[in-house]
Amino acid sequence: MPSFLARNRRIDVSGLSTPITALFVVVIGLGACLYPSYRVMVRPYLELHDLRAANGAFELKEHFAALALLIQPLYWRAWRRPLAPTLAGTRRIVTFLLAGMVWWNFIVGNVINHIGGPLQ
Repeated sequence: MPSFLARNRRIDVSGLSTPITALFVVVIGLGACLYPSYRVMVRPYLELHDLRAANGAFELKEHFAALALLIQPLYWRAWRRPLAPTLAGTRRIVTFLLAGMVWWNFIVGNVINHIGGPLQ
């Protein structure tokens, strides 16, 4: 029986670049809709209680979200069909960067949500 990685290497992921890019833009848009309530409710709480690390982590989250949104056209171009062999390094780097930014945003968002939990 082949390993998990060996089975998934056979999947043609080049057809997923458009849905991934579209869903990413939708998620960033939904986050932008929630952002004003963070600025009004949670950020003053963090500043009042001198939680600079949490506030700074969220500021970095904002920057990563903007950078990831700017990288999306490059991601889409690198992964669209047919996969250009010359873009293999670009695909690897862009995917790694986006994955890191998305995980950072996910973890920081959850931590901030738990810090600001009593406010909601």
